[in-house]
Amino acid sequence: MMITRTILILPLLFCAFLTFVNGQETVHQTFKDTRVINVHSTEMLRGGFMDIRIGHRFGDFAGDQGGWPSFYGLENASDVLMGLEMGLSDNMMIGVSRTKGAGPLKQNIQLFSKLRLITQEIEGSQPISLAILAAGTMSTMEKSRTEGTLNFFEKTAHRASYHLSVIMARKFSPYFSAQVNASWTYRNLVVSGDKNDLVSVGLAAKYQITKSIGIIVDGTYPFSEYRTSENGFYPILGAGFEWDTGGGHVFQINLTNSEGLLETDYIPYTRSNWADGEFRLGFTISRRFKV
Repeated sequence: MMITRTILILPLLFCAFLTFVNGQETVHQTFKDTRVINVHSTEMLRGGFMDIRIGHRFGDFAGDQGGWPSFYGLENASDVLMGLEMGLSDNMMIGVSRTKGAGPLKQNIQLFSKLRLITQEIEGSQPISLAILAAGTMSTMEKSRTEGTLNFFEKTAHRASYHLSVIMARKFSPYFSAQVNASWTYRNLVVSGDKNDLVSVGLAAKYQITKSIGIIVDGTYPFSEYRTSENGFYPILGAGFEWDTGGGHVFQINLTNSEGLLETDYIPYTRSNWADGEFRLGFTISRRFKV
């Protein structure tokens, strides 16, 4: 648990410094939301604002488990998220969420903090925005009676996993934004043949159609000898729309092969393949208000 506290508290050490930094006029809304589809964006909650989030992933749209019998996945839920997030300043936010869980570890509680170190300037020396995400996840599911399974939980620490990500984004025009991230995910317990450490990279982009509606895409690729198609693992890809309805509401609808909603869930455990119709409809509702 010491590691969890450390990765969540470290960004706070930078927050005081950022309070005194004054730059040029900055770029706003590189993305409309603090998330793209699966990955976090460099966007932050404004200081003093709270965000209540609900996320949902349905079942397979097509393939063996989809189609008409499951009403194209709408009768199933692969994952559900309920979260509460808070902007401590314009460059620092924290959050807590609970998910159903789609991988072998379920009923997950996640704490995270995100710090924006650099904000892109309109006519300044900063051409990009840069943020750091730190998260810790704990499975609260019942302990299995089957020894050797991931959820046997011989130790309490086996329930925990961690995630760190460096996120860099640029708004190239009022219509187009792009982002890249490099991430490290660590799980305290893994199956035979896998490794505790998992490095991944991600890409994301947005094209703004109207003032309120944009097309969004993102992808995550884990670097792992164990995660091959022969072993049933696939890169994570998503595409969708984000809609800023005004008044603090952001709504997103997407298609993705990711079943899980948390980084510590979908990065290690995505086994769905777009080519086999194993993608699903998902949505996120975000309601922001000033505290």
